[in-house]
Amino acid sequence: MDFTPDPDLEAIRDAVRTLCRKFDDRYWQECDQEHRFPTEFYDAMAEGGWIGIAIPEEYDGGGRGITEASIVLEEVAASGAAMNGCSAIHLSIFGMNPVAKFGSDEMRAKYLPRVANGDLHVAFGVTEPDAGTDTTNISTRALREGDHYIVRGRKVWTTKATLSEKVLLLVRTTPLAECERRTDGLTLLLADLQRPEVDIRPIPKMARNAVVSCEVRYDDLPVPVSDRVGEEGKGFSYLLHGLNAERILLAAEALGIGRVSLDRAVAYAQDRVVFGRPIGTNQGIAFPLAEARIRLRAAERMIRDASWRFDNGLPCGEEANSAKWLAAEAGHFAADRAIQTHGGMGIATEYNVERYWRESRILQVAPISQEMILNYVAEHVLGLPRSY
Repeated sequence: MDFTPDPDLEAIRDAVRTLCRKFDDRYWQECDQEHRFPTEFYDAMAEGGWIGIAIPEEYDGGGRGITEASIVLEEVAASGAAMNGCSAIHLSIFGMNPVAKFGSDEMRAKYLPRVANGDLHVAFGVTEPDAGTDTTNISTRALREGDHYIVRGRKVWTTKATLSEKVLLLVRTTPLAECERRTDGLTLLLADLQRPEVDIRPIPKMARNAVVSCEVRYDDLPVPVSDRVGEEGKGFSYLLHGLNAERILLAAEALGIGRVSLDRAVAYAQDRVVFGRPIGTNQGIAFPLAEARIRLRAAERMIRDASWRFDNGLPCGEEANSAKWLAAEAGHFAADRAIQTHGGMGIATEYNVERYWRESRILQVAPISQEMILNYVAEHVLGLPRSY
């Protein structure tokens, strides 16, 4: 094994850090409080080529792997941008992977360069109110009529729906009762969002308020067959192809939030003097911060293992899921200890750690819960009976 730092990866870290310094805590506080999309940050990341880092070079992207993309998102989160910064660019960085892998040549040429340069925002429409994690049970239907599909149904937690021109939409094209397997009959469409047949309503939520999450209703939305990703009925398999990558990127985001939380806690523990000495002198403060560091380092190693395996075409389901679980736990632990270190000031917005706490908590429930990851490991790694 060789753990020597890679100069190329370190250069990526340094470049993203330098860019992110232009967007300080006040910027992210204001975006969050005003529910304002961080357009200036998004445009700067696009101009720097970071949004297209994982898009193939032939479509004006960087052609890099998940390792590089995960480092970009980790550094964005660690700058203090946390989930507001990462979610602004996450789907553009890798959400279009099904199109890159399975879309037609015409579709790739039409859309991927626009994603890479930041011109095209794309949302992701999978989750439904009555399906949740049970993706095969979705009820949004698409009926083919000539050269179009007609889509009717409802999705929830569609990120950036109010801003996005297109949505990567999972629909059922064959009724579940007519399918041999539950995963059959699902199709991916790259549909238009800003149309009269689409009703978009933001969902009030406790965190990540700079990036809107929406309930979206589709009432007979026409979608050209040319905007279908791959073959009809194989949409579920296309989604699965990108799940490991998604887990790795989310783990990197959790790691970044944990890093900035720990940095702020350590600085406060050194500067805050009570009873004549810095509070970091007390083991009740120091030990939890040391534990947070150890947890974050362990999560980082698992992320690097998972991304290396993914980029080298090796099986990585266990590693990717484990990385997401570990990082989500470690990131939130660090954010929680940061609040505790700050005492009463930990819940004051001026110190930002309450924002990190709120945003790190998201990663324990979305886009997949910690419990569902444990289900995966129990069934697919340990060989235990399926529990659901």
